[in-house]
Amino acid sequence: MSSEKFTVESARSAAERDEIDAWMARFLASPGSDNAPLGQMLLDRELLWIGPVELRIDQLNRLAGPADHPVLVPIDEEDWRDDVSNLEEKVEDGWEPPPVVVTYEEGQLKLEDGNHRVEGMRRAGEDTVWGVIGFDSAEERDRFIAGAA
Repeated sequence: MSSEKFTVESARSAAERDEIDAWMARFLASPGSDNAPLGQMLLDRELLWIGPVELRIDQLNRLAGPADHPVLVPIDEEDWRDDVSNLEEKVEDGWEPPPVVVTYEEGQLKLEDGNHRVEGMRRAGEDTVWGVIGFDSAEERDRFIAGAA
Protein backbone atom coordinates (compact mmCIF):
# COMPACT_ATOMS: atom_id res chain seq x y z
CA MET A 1 0.00 0.00 0.00
CA SER A 2 1.29 3.42 -0.94
CA SER A 3 1.93 6.05 1.71
CA GLU A 4 1.68 8.86 -0.85
CA LYS A 5 -0.08 11.96 0.44
CA PHE A 6 -2.64 13.39 -1.95
CA THR A 7 -2.57 17.13 -1.37
CA VAL A 8 -2.64 20.28 -3.43
CA GLU A 9 1.13 20.45 -2.99
CA SER A 10 1.71 16.85 -4.16
CA ALA A 11 -0.50 17.56 -7.20
CA ARG A 12 1.53 20.72 -7.89
CA SER A 13 4.77 18.71 -7.70
CA ALA A 14 3.35 16.08 -10.06
CA ALA A 15 2.34 18.81 -12.51
CA GLU A 16 5.87 20.26 -12.42
CA ARG A 17 7.16 16.80 -13.41
CA ASP A 18 4.46 16.55 -16.13
CA GLU A 19 2.91 13.62 -14.23
CA ILE A 20 -0.44 15.07 -13.16
CA ASP A 21 -2.35 12.38 -15.08
CA ALA A 22 -0.53 9.62 -13.19
CA TRP A 23 -1.06 11.49 -9.88
CA MET A 24 -4.80 11.70 -10.65
CA ALA A 25 -5.01 7.96 -11.39
CA ARG A 26 -3.11 7.05 -8.19
CA PHE A 27 -5.31 9.39 -6.17
CA LEU A 28 -8.51 7.87 -7.54
CA ALA A 29 -7.21 4.35 -6.79
CA SER A 30 -6.18 5.25 -3.23
CA PRO A 31 -8.08 4.25 -0.08
CA GLY A 32 -10.83 6.75 0.61
CA SER A 33 -11.32 7.59 -3.05
CA ASP A 34 -11.54 3.95 -4.16
CA ASN A 35 -12.36 4.85 -7.74
CA ALA A 36 -9.64 3.18 -9.82
CA PRO A 37 -12.05 2.49 -12.72
CA LEU A 38 -12.72 6.23 -13.10
CA GLY A 39 -8.99 6.93 -13.02
CA GLN A 40 -8.37 4.32 -15.73
CA MET A 41 -11.25 5.63 -17.85
CA LEU A 42 -9.83 9.17 -17.65
CA LEU A 43 -6.33 7.91 -18.52
CA ASP A 44 -7.75 5.96 -21.47
CA ARG A 45 -9.27 9.20 -22.82
CA GLU A 46 -5.71 10.60 -23.04
CA LEU A 47 -6.77 13.97 -21.69
CA LEU A 48 -4.41 16.92 -21.34
CA TRP A 49 -4.27 17.85 -17.64
CA ILE A 50 -3.59 21.11 -15.86
CA GLY A 51 -3.62 21.94 -12.21
CA PRO A 52 -4.04 22.23 -9.53
CA VAL A 53 -6.03 25.38 -10.20
CA GLU A 54 -8.46 27.19 -7.94
CA LEU A 55 -12.03 26.78 -9.19
CA ARG A 56 -15.22 28.49 -8.12
CA ILE A 57 -17.60 25.93 -6.63
CA ASP A 58 -20.59 27.51 -8.37
CA GLN A 59 -18.97 26.89 -11.77
CA LEU A 60 -18.66 23.14 -11.25
CA ASN A 61 -21.28 20.94 -12.86
CA ARG A 62 -21.63 18.43 -10.08
CA LEU A 63 -23.07 14.94 -10.35
CA ALA A 64 -24.80 15.29 -6.99
CA GLY A 65 -25.50 18.14 -4.62
CA PRO A 66 -28.07 20.62 -3.33
CA ALA A 67 -31.03 21.40 -5.58
CA ASP A 68 -30.12 25.11 -5.71
CA HIS A 69 -26.71 24.39 -7.30
CA PRO A 70 -25.73 23.16 -10.80
CA VAL A 71 -26.05 19.41 -10.28
CA LEU A 72 -27.25 16.49 -12.37
CA VAL A 73 -28.90 14.76 -9.39
CA PRO A 74 -30.32 17.09 -6.71
CA ILE A 75 -29.93 15.65 -3.21
CA ASP A 76 -31.88 16.76 -0.14
CA GLU A 77 -29.61 18.18 2.58
CA GLU A 78 -30.63 15.44 5.02
CA ASP A 79 -29.77 12.70 2.51
CA TRP A 80 -26.05 13.48 2.33
CA ARG A 81 -23.89 10.91 4.05
CA ASP A 82 -22.35 11.73 7.42
CA ASP A 83 -18.97 12.19 5.76
CA VAL A 84 -20.08 15.55 4.30
CA SER A 85 -20.59 16.88 7.83
CA ASN A 86 -17.22 15.41 8.83
CA LEU A 87 -15.56 17.07 5.84
CA GLU A 88 -17.20 20.38 6.70
CA GLU A 89 -15.81 20.19 10.24
CA LYS A 90 -12.34 19.29 8.98
CA VAL A 91 -12.35 22.28 6.59
CA GLU A 92 -13.47 24.57 9.41
CA ASP A 93 -10.51 23.23 11.42
CA GLY A 94 -8.09 24.23 8.64
CA TRP A 95 -7.85 21.03 6.58
CA GLU A 96 -7.21 21.48 2.86
CA PRO A 97 -8.74 18.58 0.92
CA PRO A 98 -7.07 16.97 -2.07
CA PRO A 99 -7.87 18.59 -5.41
CA VAL A 100 -11.09 17.50 -7.08
CA VAL A 101 -10.95 15.85 -10.51
CA VAL A 102 -12.69 17.78 -13.27
CA THR A 103 -13.05 17.45 -17.03
CA TYR A 104 -13.75 20.29 -19.42
CA GLU A 105 -16.56 19.35 -21.78
CA GLU A 106 -18.47 21.61 -24.15
CA GLY A 107 -17.31 24.71 -22.29
CA GLN A 108 -18.30 23.38 -18.87
CA LEU A 109 -16.39 22.07 -15.87
CA LYS A 110 -17.71 18.58 -15.09
CA LEU A 111 -16.89 17.32 -11.60
CA GLU A 112 -15.74 13.72 -12.03
CA ASP A 113 -14.62 13.09 -8.45
CA GLY A 114 -15.11 15.16 -5.31
CA ASN A 115 -18.86 15.75 -4.84
CA HIS A 116 -18.63 15.18 -1.08
CA ARG A 117 -15.48 17.31 -0.71
CA VAL A 118 -17.07 20.14 -2.67
CA GLU A 119 -20.21 19.98 -0.57
CA GLY A 120 -18.15 19.93 2.65
CA MET A 121 -16.24 22.99 1.42
CA ARG A 122 -19.48 24.77 0.44
CA ARG A 123 -21.06 24.06 3.83
CA ALA A 124 -17.92 25.38 5.53
CA GLY A 125 -18.43 28.68 3.71
CA GLU A 126 -15.78 28.24 1.03
CA ASP A 127 -16.40 29.58 -2.49
CA THR A 128 -13.48 27.83 -4.20
CA VAL A 129 -11.81 24.45 -4.33
CA TRP A 130 -8.55 23.24 -5.86
CA GLY A 131 -8.90 20.95 -8.87
CA VAL A 132 -7.07 19.21 -11.67
CA ILE A 133 -8.75 19.58 -15.06
CA GLY A 134 -8.57 17.27 -18.06
CA PHE A 135 -9.10 18.58 -21.61
CA ASP A 136 -9.75 16.66 -24.83
CA SER A 137 -7.61 19.04 -26.88
CA ALA A 138 -4.84 21.58 -26.57
CA GLU A 139 -7.20 24.16 -28.11
CA GLU A 140 -9.78 23.68 -25.31
CA ARG A 141 -7.03 23.82 -22.69
CA ASP A 142 -5.52 26.98 -24.14
CA ARG A 143 -8.94 28.67 -24.44
CA PHE A 144 -9.68 27.83 -20.81
CA ILE A 145 -6.31 29.15 -19.63
CA ALA A 146 -6.73 32.35 -21.67
CA GLY A 147 -10.20 32.90 -20.17
CA ALA A 148 -8.91 32.38 -16.63
CA ALA A 149 -6.16 34.99 -17.02
